[in-house]
Amino acid sequence: MKVILNQDLKSLGKNGSMVNVNDGYARNYLIPKGLAVEASNTNVSVMKSRQDAETGRMDRDTEHARALAAKLNDAVIEIKAKAGESGKLFGSITSKDIADAIKSRYKVEIDKHKIIAEEAIKSVGEHPVELKLFMGISATIKLKVVKA
Repeated sequence: MKVILNQDLKSLGKNGSMVNVNDGYARNYLIPKGLAVEASNTNVSVMKSRQDAETGRMDRDTEHARALAAKLNDAVIEIKAKAGESGKLFGSITSKDIADAIKSRYKVEIDKHKIIAEEAIKSVGEHPVELKLFMGISATIKLKVVKA
C-alpha cells in the first residue's frame, strides 16, 4: 500500500514522501497514529502542492540570501570598545555585538549563531568575520574594532 508520511520516520523516509509499505503496517500503525495518510488522488495532489510551495519558498529565500550576501560582502563594520594601551580589549567582541552593529547600520537582522569569527576578537584592528546567510550562501565582512 502506498502512503504519504506526515512526519519523518527513521526507517521509512522524510515528511511528505510517498512510500510503499505492507497493508497491515499502514492500516494498524501508521494511519491510526497519524504518522501517514493513504496515497489517494486527493492526498497526492495536496502533497504535490505542498512540495511546489516549499520549492517556491526555498527559491525566494535563496534569492534573498544572495542579494543580502552581495550587499554585505566586504562591508566594513566598526565597533568601539574599551581597550588598554597595548590595544588589547577589556573583554571581547561577541557575535551578539556584531549582529547588533549590522542591524544598526544595514537594518538587516542576522542570527548571532550564524556569525563565525576565525578566533576570539580581543584586540583592536580589523578582523574577518563570516556570516552564514542560507544553505551554502555566506558573506565575509571586515570587523574594525576601534578604541573607545
